[in-house]
Amino acid sequence: MTKRNYQILQGIALAAILLTSVLAAGCISTEDTETISIAGSTTVLPVAQAVAEEYMAQNANADIQVSGGGSGVGATSAIEGTADIGMLSRDLKASEKEGNNLREFVVGKDGIALVGHPSNSVSDLTLEQVKAIYQGKITNWKEVGGTDAEIVLIGRDSSSGTREFFTEFVLDKEDAAKKMQELNSNGAVAQAVSITPGAIGYVSLEYVDDSLKAFSIEGVEPTVENVISGAYEINRPLLMITNGEPEGLAADYLEFILSAEGQMILKDNGFIPAV
Repeated sequence: MTKRNYQILQGIALAAILLTSVLAAGCISTEDTETISIAGSTTVLPVAQAVAEEYMAQNANADIQVSGGGSGVGATSAIEGTADIGMLSRDLKASEKEGNNLREFVVGKDGIALVGHPSNSVSDLTLEQVKAIYQGKITNWKEVGGTDAEIVLIGRDSSSGTREFFTEFVLDKEDAAKKMQELNSNGAVAQAVSITPGAIGYVSLEYVDDSLKAFSIEGVEPTVENVISGAYEINRPLLMITNGEPEGLAADYLEFILSAEGQMILKDNGFIPAV
């Protein structure tokens, strides 16, 4: 065997040893990684993702996968075990609790703002007016002190916890008008209202910005301070649920989101801390 051939064989052997070491290390890393899934409310999703990213930055072996779908998906996923944690932007229904060992964790609080296009001259509405608007009984802005313009109704789809809360609290569990446009997220509602002069919509407080006009309700503005004090009544809890007592990474994640650091992330995302 020539010297050159010997060197080539040595190189191949060394490469094989290195590859074996890398694969072994990879196997160890994979075995040490714990994965959980979180699914549900699109309102809770952004802050759940932000908390997950911070937790994973501090814990290299944690893999937390967060997805939306709506509060109904959050409840169903937790109940059926397709997700370790479900997210809801409404209270659990009696039918969801029945026969299940669900644990509820209130991770924050959120206000629901009624919003219109910035050009809208109306600034204040009553709850009765909002109900009449969404049931199609008031159809023109001039009926509530605005200009002569048709009201365009924008709301959420049937899987939305925000819609369920709005229907229960504002519409007294009655249906909205069939002409209401149904969109699948707060962001979609905010976008649609911001480009439609006659529109009215409802969104989580964190989505209110200069592209929208937030209506005060019976003289009370939708602000974090007014939700905390109770002056602004259209508010709801943000929940995370598990089917049974959470364990392992799921328990650690819930503990983290309820810690001072987790609650600060929630506050930075426009929500009201639970603790």
